[in-house]
Amino acid sequence: MNSIATSLHGRLTDRTARVGVVGLGYVGLPLLVELARSGYTAVGFDLDATKVRTIGEGRSYIPDVPDHDVETLQKAGRLSATTDFTQLATVDTINICVPTPLRKTKDPDMSYVVSAVETIAAHLRPGMLVILESTTYPGTTDELVRPILEKGGLVAGRDFFLAFSPERVDPGNPRFNTRNVPKVVGGITATCAELSAVLYGAAIEKVVTVSSPRVAEMVKLLENTFRAVNIGLVNEIALMCDTLGIDVWEVVEAAATKPFGFMPFFPGPGLGGHCIPIDPFYLSWKAKQSGFEARFIELAGHINASMPHAVAQKIADALNTQGKPVKGSRILIAGIAYKRDIDDMRESPALDVMTLLRQKGAELEYVDPFVPRLEARQWGGAETLQSVKELDRRTLAAYDCVAIITDHRAFDYDAMVRDAVLIVDARNAIKSRAPHVHRLGAPAAVAEASVAAAALA
Repeated sequence: MNSIATSLHGRLTDRTARVGVVGLGYVGLPLLVELARSGYTAVGFDLDATKVRTIGEGRSYIPDVPDHDVETLQKAGRLSATTDFTQLATVDTINICVPTPLRKTKDPDMSYVVSAVETIAAHLRPGMLVILESTTYPGTTDELVRPILEKGGLVAGRDFFLAFSPERVDPGNPRFNTRNVPKVVGGITATCAELSAVLYGAAIEKVVTVSSPRVAEMVKLLENTFRAVNIGLVNEIALMCDTLGIDVWEVVEAAATKPFGFMPFFPGPGLGGHCIPIDPFYLSWKAKQSGFEARFIELAGHINASMPHAVAQKIADALNTQGKPVKGSRILIAGIAYKRDIDDMRESPALDVMTLLRQKGAELEYVDPFVPRLEARQWGGAETLQSVKELDRRTLAAYDCVAIITDHRAFDYDAMVRDAVLIVDARNAIKSRAPHVHRLGAPAAVAEASVAAAALA
């Protein structure tokens, strides 16, 4: 370890280092708070002036980060945020937590990462530690980030330090958070990895060091591809069970009693969020560059992408049992965030379901306690919608169908069963069985009752 690295190691160890986080979304803000809580002076950087102002007022805009934490750390002078990226020159470490979406062609969109790294490069000085956290394809840190940072003449591993550490945030998870989820780190040199481990070790309970950034990059893609492929499998099983008249939810629940060799995954209306629908295609794209066809990934992606269509068809079939067409029917979409109890709508399958139903002529409204307003540009409709504020008996009874797409805990499912004319449940949120409740991957309750009666006859 040279003198530059030794100096940074000392400042990281005694918490006198000034640390920075670029990108203050679901990944960046929780990390910034944990770094500040551990004793560092932490500075967040973001182009969004509203986020910066909110932090300056001691408030949080991320459900997983309490206002109290931001306020306490901000008042203590250990946490701040700015839109002034020239202040990057004042920090010792920089964590890059910017989005990495896909283009419509399923190719990686690295524009946010490139922009962030170019800005950092303009203020890079000897002794800085730069860590990329944005999910990306194997080779990004070496092939893309490193050359940009070295353009000014500084050499990675000698003059400054570079690593990759995949974010593992699960928004809305009450059990696992930034602090208690192990942090995987891969540095371009052993010293880079060691310095990164010291930084994270101050704020996170366990750090797992791997041999290179490429390994760390692949770790994240394996994790999310594992989920995407298994969700694709159970979604296909759900469609199969629907055809065969078998309850897929009962099947999965019973299979989960096996204490080895099985892990339960559950079907749903499709994939959403900033990771699972996107990350596997980063891996698939990179594999294609080497002439390798990732067939499991492509097939799972095809199945998962088809689920909003399956849900829209389930709604149409349910309406048909009432003698009603989709066109002109009043349909209430319950939940439009991509997962339970959060406000994030990125890649939400609910938006696809809504678009498909609107194309068929349905009259749509939605209710979501976490998303009060849905802009026209955010979905395939031609209008901005406001969430229904209260679901009383009269309101529920006024809809031809209530479609549960996101199973928020705040919803009163008993009231829905009691007061709604027709329900399509894409999440198995309703545990009771009733003839007017149609579940994804399960036969109608009336059919089940007929089979039971025949068996007793």
